[in-house]
Amino acid sequence: MQRRIIHIDMDAFFAAVEEKKNPALLGKPVVIGGGGNPNKRGVVSTANYEARKYGIHSAIPLRTAYKLCPHAVFLPVDYEAYSAVSQQFKSVLLSITPVMENAGIDEVFLDVSELSETAEIIASKIKAGIKEKTGLTCSIGIAPNKLLAKIASDLRKPDGLTILNETDIESQLWPLPIRKLYGIGPKTEEHLKNIGIDTIGQLASLLLEKLIENFGNSYGQYLYDASRGIDDSPLITHWEPKSISRETTFQEDVKNWQVIARTLAELAKEVVADMQDSGYQTKTVTIKIRFGDFQTLTRAKTMADYTDAEEEIRKAAFSCLKRIDLNKRVRLIGVRATNLEKVQE
Repeated sequence: MQRRIIHIDMDAFFAAVEEKKNPALLGKPVVIGGGGNPNKRGVVSTANYEARKYGIHSAIPLRTAYKLCPHAVFLPVDYEAYSAVSQQFKSVLLSITPVMENAGIDEVFLDVSELSETAEIIASKIKAGIKEKTGLTCSIGIAPNKLLAKIASDLRKPDGLTILNETDIESQLWPLPIRKLYGIGPKTEEHLKNIGIDTIGQLASLLLEKLIENFGNSYGQYLYDASRGIDDSPLITHWEPKSISRETTFQEDVKNWQVIARTLAELAKEVVADMQDSGYQTKTVTIKIRFGDFQTLTRAKTMADYTDAEEEIRKAAFSCLKRIDLNKRVRLIGVRATNLEKVQE
C-alpha cells in the first residue's frame, strides 16, 4: 500500500487570525511581529498576502518592513489568540485521523494511508471543517511522503490543493528553484548556485559522490535523495522536547546590571513555568548573552539532581552569569533548560 501523506499549512496564519478579529484589516497590508512597533527592534513573524506584494516576509527586521511599506498595519504578536485558533483547526484534523504530526502552530502532517476515501475527498473535508470551525483557509499538499507533501502545499497559495505523485517529480518538482527543497538554506543555496545549480532538477543530476564531496556524508546523501523526491521519514506523533528556553532582545542595548539580573530572573521564572506546565524537570541550565556587537557567549551549569524548583534554576542561571564579563552593553539574554526528564506521575 502506497503511503498517503497530507500536509496542511494555514494561510498567513497570524495575519488571518488578526483579520478575523478585526475585519477592518481586510484588504490592507498587515505585518505582525515583536511588539508591533516598526520603529523598535523586532522581526516580522508573518505578513498577509497584501504585505508580501511589497517584498515583506517573515524574519526580516520590522524596520525594513516599514521602509518597504510605510502604510502597512503593524501589530504585536498575540500568541494566546493564535494558540487558541491552532487548537481549533487541529481538532478538525484529529476527527479525521489520529495519525497526526504537529509540525508547528500553523502546520500539520496527517497519514491517511489507511482511510478508504480518496485523498481529494479527505482534503475537501479538511478545508470545509477548518473553514466552518475557524473561518480561515489552508493550503494542502498530498504526496507519498512528508517531503513532497510539504513542497506541494506551498505550490498553490492561498487556499490551494496540490497532489504530487512520484510520476510528477520530473515535471513538477525538478523545475522548482533549489530553495523550494526543504532543508536548503541561504548558505547551501549560494554554494549550489556558485557551482551552477539553480533548480531541483539540476541538483538531481549531480552524482552522489559530488554532493558528499561538497556537503559531507549525511547532508550530501539527504540532498541526493530529496532532489529525487525520496523520503522515508515517519510521522512523529509523540514528541519529547530536548530543551525549554526563553530569551528576550532589549529595545536598547543595556549596561545596567540590575536590569540584566532582573530580566534573567524573569526568564528563569518563565522557563520554570513552561517546564511545570509540560511536566519536565531539568538538570542543566544554560544562559546566553549577546552583546551589542553581536558577540554571543553561553555558560552552562549541570546540577546534582533533576529539578523544576524556581529558586534552584534561578541560582544556576546566576552562577552562569557570574562567569561572563559584562564589559559591554547587552543586546539579548536567554535561559535554556536541557537534559530534561519527564516527571513520573
